[in-house]
Formats: sequence, structure tokens, C-alpha cells
Amino acid sequence: MATIISIASGKGGVGKSVIAANLALLLAKKGKRVTLADLDIGGADIHILFGLMNPPLTLTDFLNRRVERLEDIAQALPVHSGLTLIPGTGDTLATANMPYAKKKRLIRHLKNLQSDVVIVDIGAGTSYHALDFFLMADHHVAVATPDPTSVLDLYRFIKLAAIRRVLVSFLARGAMADALSDRDFCSVEEVLEVAGQTDEASRVVAETALRTFHPMLILNRLSGRAHVNVAALKKLLTEYIGGDLTLLGEIPDDPAMERAVRGYLPVVDREPAAPAAVALAAIADALLTRMACPAS
Repeated sequence: MATIISIASGKGGVGKSVIAANLALLLAKKGKRVTLADLDIGGADIHILFGLMNPPLTLTDFLNRRVERLEDIAQALPVHSGLTLIPGTGDTLATANMPYAKKKRLIRHLKNLQSDVVIVDIGAGTSYHALDFFLMADHHVAVATPDPTSVLDLYRFIKLAAIRRVLVSFLARGAMADALSDRDFCSVEEVLEVAGQTDEASRVVAETALRTFHPMLILNRLSGRAHVNVAALKKLLTEYIGGDLTLLGEIPDDPAMERAVRGYLPVVDREPAAPAAVALAAIADALLTRMACPAS
């Protein structure tokens, strides 16, 4: 079974898809069979980063059952024989508002892909689709820039992902599910309080779900004037969410990234010696190290 790595962000425009494409290629270059899946539902564009302008099949064909197997829409990419791409959906309301049953089928098929690694590029924001695709993975990566609004949206995204993770742990628990289903929670502690009031053992279940939630952070477009106080952010997340955040790596603001996008190639292939490419290679190594560690 493949190891799934989800890559998400609290807001758009932080370079998430570019990072996902580069990491997928780097892992393929390290000998892994990699599938890059574009789950930016309704706004997919990662195929363009590889110069694939009009994919013959997309996720829409799978969701609408014109194709039964997810593998059948995977596109081989000339940039490396070990890398395939599952192109995302088009701009249609039917796919952007995917029913729950279709989402569950998609997640099931993603987990059964015959690859070593599946990197899932998730649409920005905090919709249920984005949160559920983020949480289905074995390793969770969030991307942000030093922009204050990006950091705020990152905090909001991690908080809502933590709440969603706790709620999902109760979906099949009868009375607990009933107690939580119609509530709109603003904090993790609020979920824990309701869980404890409803069932003595439920708070333990919720706290266990939080303890095993270890999102990782990639900071993009850093410069001498633009930095993020990661220690303060980690402290905030620990105090108010209960989750632990690991800094996976930092990518400098580098014009080589834009040149690569305009050239329809990942920067690690087009300009491997560029500062951003070197930083991405270090992040790929860090990801491999995390993947080799047993889940806690």
C-alpha cells in the first residue's frame, strides 16, 4: 500500500502546487514510484506545471464513472519514468460539490494505488473536502508564506483540521456521533468538553486522536526581510489546539521558481542548483526520513 502525503494550505497563492510537483519529482528521482494526484476539486491546474495542457482523462472521468479504476486516468510524465500524474477535475459544479459517497470512493482508490508514494495536492481553504483529503494521508504537510494573512490562515486551517480529526474519530460511535453531529465547534477544547460530558471514555478517544496528529510545515518565499516566528506558532498550536507542528523546511524567495513555471518544468529539473531547488531537495530528504519512522 502506498504512503500518502497530503499537501495543503490555508489560502491560495502560497506555491503549494509548485512545491507538490517538485517534491513528487524529487522522490521519483530517489527511486520511488510516485503518483501525484491533483485534488484541487474544481480548480485543478498542476498538469500545466508539466506542460500537459489538455489531459485526455481527468478525475472527472473517474468521479462520473466513465472510468472505473483510478489508475486508468494516471498520465505518464516524460520528465521521469517513475512519476505519474492524476489530473484534477475541471471547473464544474458537479465535481466542486462532490457528494460524500464519491469522496469516500475516491479516498479508497487513492489508498489502493500501486505506488510507493502518493502525493496529494489539495485545494486551498477549509472546506470539508480539503480537510478530509488532508487528514486521509499518512503524513500531513501545510504550506505558508511569511505574509501575516497566510500565517493566520495556516493557524485556522490546522485548528479546523484538528477539530475535524477528532470529530471523525467518533463517526461510528453511536451516541457520541449524535451528540457531535449538529454542533459547530470553534475550538478543540470545546469538542473535548462535549465528548467528556457525553461519554466518560470519549475524551480519551479525542485526546488520542490529537496526540497522533503531527502536521508538518513548509515555509515558502522567505527573504531577509520576511520570516515567520515558528517557535511562537508552535507554542500557539500546542496551547490552543493540542497538536504538534514540525518545520519540514524553508524555501527562499527565488526567481528561478517563476522561470521554471513559465518553462513548464519543476525547478529541481530545470535549475537544480538554484537556491529554491536546493531547499526543496533538503525537504524531500526530510520527508523520506519521516516516512522511514514508524507512525506514533
